[in-house]
Amino acid sequence: MGIRVEFNPDLALRNISEYKNGNRKLKECIPEKLEAGQTYSFLKSEQRNYWLLGQIPLVETKGNCQISKPLAAVEIIESTHFMLNGKSFTKGKYKVVDIFDSSDSKAHFDGFERIK
Repeated sequence: MGIRVEFNPDLALRNISEYKNGNRKLKECIPEKLEAGQTYSFLKSEQRNYWLLGQIPLVETKGNCQISKPLAAVEIIESTHFMLNGKSFTKGKYKVVDIFDSSDSKAHFDGFERIK
């Protein structure tokens, strides 16, 4: 028996409509008004590890590995695993570095490297 841990190269959160419809907690969703320079909280199910030494993409997920192209570059500044009702979760904080224009088709990341 092993320890199940997921390594995430991005921060994948749900659309804010999932919170408004009562399907998700607010911290599981991308804020309605995302602002560069601001810090936000996140919540993910299971144990997840994020890269803390640089920027990673913020993407929108619909679940089952269906993700958008990067919406923003963020830095994970805090990440903690915890148990709730017998299930593991990861919570933390991220700071928005840049927000990307949704009509822009240029690449913003090359693997883990931010393209500027």
